Amino acid sequence: MKQVFAIGGATLLVAGLGVASPSLSAAADNSGDPAVVAKQYIQEHPNKVEDSAKDAYQAVDTVDSSNGAAHVRFNRIYDGLPVLGGDLVVHLDAANSPRGQSVAQTAPISVSTTPKVTSSAAASKARNEFSGRDTAKSGAPKLVVDARQDKAALAWRSTITGTQADGQTPSRQIIVTDANTGKLRSAEETILTPIKVGTTTRQKATAVKSGVAASGTGRGIFVGTVGISTTGSGSSFSMVDATHGNARTCDLRNRTSGTCSTFADSDNSWGNGTMSDRASAGVDAHYGAAKTFDYFKTSFGRQGIFNNGSGVPSRVHYGNGYVNAYWDGSQMTYGDGANNQAPLVELDVAGHEMTHGVTENSANLGYSGDAGGLNEATSDIFGTMVEFYANNPSDAPDFLIGEEININGDGTPLRYMDDPRRDGASYACWSTAVPGSDPHYSSGVGNHFFFLLANGSGQSTYGNSPTCNGSAVTGIGRAKAAAIWYKALTERMTSTETYAKARIDTVASATTLYGASSAEVAAVKAAWSAVSVN
Repeated sequence: MKQVFAIGGATLLVAGLGVASPSLSAAADNSGDPAVVAKQYIQEHPNKVEDSAKDAYQAVDTVDSSNGAAHVRFNRIYDGLPVLGGDLVVHLDAANSPRGQSVAQTAPISVSTTPKVTSSAAASKARNEFSGRDTAKSGAPKLVVDARQDKAALAWRSTITGTQADGQTPSRQIIVTDANTGKLRSAEETILTPIKVGTTTRQKATAVKSGVAASGTGRGIFVGTVGISTTGSGSSFSMVDATHGNARTCDLRNRTSGTCSTFADSDNSWGNGTMSDRASAGVDAHYGAAKTFDYFKTSFGRQGIFNNGSGVPSRVHYGNGYVNAYWDGSQMTYGDGANNQAPLVELDVAGHEMTHGVTENSANLGYSGDAGGLNEATSDIFGTMVEFYANNPSDAPDFLIGEEININGDGTPLRYMDDPRRDGASYACWSTAVPGSDPHYSSGVGNHFFFLLANGSGQSTYGNSPTCNGSAVTGIGRAKAAAIWYKALTERMTSTETYAKARIDTVASATTLYGASSAEVAAVKAAWSAVSVN
């Protein structure tokens, strides 16, 4: 249940019930609910969360740690308006006592909520700022407070949908304009791809019904012959995974709209390992979705992308010659690549895209500035970890991103985690240029950090990783590095995360996991310094 607490009047409001308690402290006295305890902490320490008299807070998630601690994530509301960049996390120890906070906002809000720019003018401005190729739909602007920058401002938030520059990738851009001056404050794409669009409408889906779980055999393009979970019996099977939240895999038949038909088969043997059988790409996608689900569940106890046990659809054969894949907030979509003969269903691409869903449903990192780079780095990190978890001999795990899809036509990968500069565009060391770059390139700083933390500097089994400060870094192994990053992502990071804050948050997470004086904490600090995040 989501709860809204109005701090200024010391009132506890429970959304949907219309019930008010006269005192937040009185409510807390009778409750062990971490959200209530965290809210009391906010009331008693408003300066620590950049609170104003007009702020209210909505508890949206509570993450329980293995050591008994809890982390309560809140969205902020100012004078009835949603606040962009107003999110925060209150950290509680095992005794349910507050131990600190992570706050996206940098100063209290003090703005008028009466706009000088009309809604219609904001809508027109948003349409003009849309960077896609075609505009299909423009939603009505909504008033918000934008606190992502140093000085908060009243703003209009518009959602514009259409297609991106390549003419096939859907676009859903969030355009934020100043409600007093009309100037653009930000424009962020929310349909996320592993490849920057330009360098190279939601579809109707058939219903998924629960059925009898079955074990099938698939021959994929990249994964070889593998076992896959399906649904059915006798001579009727469908590519619906009853063991992973009824995740289904379907064929869009090289269209960008229309029904996506769930793969069906009579003998539960799918694909032939080539593009001559349309189910072959489906096998890779289906297998990738299951391995991603299993990695997060086995490693961190996470029950799927949304942490509710449900699976997500995987749509293959999208578009004509579509050289990309994307996550749109609810499902995965894969193109068939150049000449419809090079599908982008490789395992680490699948893990990368579905991790965008995990990020969206935890820290909700933005897609500009350092936060955008951290968003993409998170997907590269866990896409890589999914590959290691699967340990598939047909796609040997490594620290290269998209190495099997041959996107460049010369056998080189999309990105290199050991030395991100090798792709010719990514950053390996933080500088003031990083926040203004494309997230696919600013992600290099996070990727480089993770490689160093896992494997150390210099020559290793998985590459040769230099440091930006000439130091030597000793790695702590993939599993520990991933545990630290995931803990920071889900328990501490906020929407406006910077690389500097990520250093603080990963050090804190490592401290919780391994102790303040541990080699792991020392390695985290050394790895960040080695990528110029000090």
